[in-house]
Amino acid sequence: MAATDSAHDSAVWLDRPDALTRTLAAWSGQPLVGLDTEFIRERTYWPKLALVQLSVPGEVVLVDALAPGMTEALVPLLTDPTVTKLMHSAGEDLQAFRTGIGVLPRPLYDTQIAAGLAGIGASLSYQKLVETVTGVLLPKGETRSDWLRRPLSEAQRAYAADDVRYLHAVHTHLDARLEALGRRDWHAADCTRAVDQVERDAVDPWPHLALRSAQFLDREGQARLRRLLLWREAEARRADKPRSWILDNELAVALARKPPADRHAFNILLDGHPKAPRRLRGALWDELGRPLEPDELDIPLARPQDGDYKVRLRQLQEAVAEATRRHELPEGVLASRRSLETLMLGEGWPDSLAGWRREILQPLLDPLLAGD
Repeated sequence: MAATDSAHDSAVWLDRPDALTRTLAAWSGQPLVGLDTEFIRERTYWPKLALVQLSVPGEVVLVDALAPGMTEALVPLLTDPTVTKLMHSAGEDLQAFRTGIGVLPRPLYDTQIAAGLAGIGASLSYQKLVETVTGVLLPKGETRSDWLRRPLSEAQRAYAADDVRYLHAVHTHLDARLEALGRRDWHAADCTRAVDQVERDAVDPWPHLALRSAQFLDREGQARLRRLLLWREAEARRADKPRSWILDNELAVALARKPPADRHAFNILLDGHPKAPRRLRGALWDELGRPLEPDELDIPLARPQDGDYKVRLRQLQEAVAEATRRHELPEGVLASRRSLETLMLGEGWPDSLAGWRREILQPLLDPLLAGD
């Protein structure tokens, strides 16, 4: 059993821009800065940035992102190309920076990505990675805490500080392994792609493919479902509300499968659904009632997972598994099921399989995709 590290160094609380600017000036010349955020996203589409944690070896500061001027004071650090930002599983944190500050941290060093490429494990939690590398067992008690309240409790501050306190030790261990394996370029490419994806903020053009129930709809049903999901995405972003608050997946599929004949039938159907929208009924009815255009019908379809589909997918998965073993990577690092299913649609190689992954996989998968 790993021991819990109870001898925490104190973390400095900063809620004045001039104090943050002085701290960052004192850190001038530091090539690596640990970085994390705390945010709330339970009732919104976009994450609400509440706290930013920073660290250099032996020092941790907690930046109150709700205090006036603090987010602006972070911009020079986040955009400094000479300072690498150490983060763990940065995806949602990057979104919080983009919406809360308007810039993204570059260059990024994601320790979760590094752990996968170093052969330690795929999608490891920060707590598990810290325990594996340092032997320290971190508590998880404040995972669902309200980070918008002020003042934060001592437990909240300790939890937040721990999220960056060990990033430098983890980085030292992981980077040495990546260097020994010759995979630092792989890692840099993956981190750059992660930041680029958040910066592009592209809407998935085929959201119906992510719903398993779509495979049981005909072409027109899938086209209607895609239209409703794209409408939902636009409304969720505009209103800053969770997607499910705009339109539940189950109701979207039901409407796409058999659209109500008239507005009265539509209202009856929605009245019987516990998660049906109220204020957006008129807009939803308009989207559902418009005739489908020819280009809306020309879409990739979610295919029934019959015997032939499963055989072809299994062939791809077995080829990926063999490549994973050959390169001594954890399962799931090289290619996800969703990426392979995208390949099977014939829409080309997805961004998730670009770069070094494609170099490894294309010679193995192209013959299978061609039916050879």
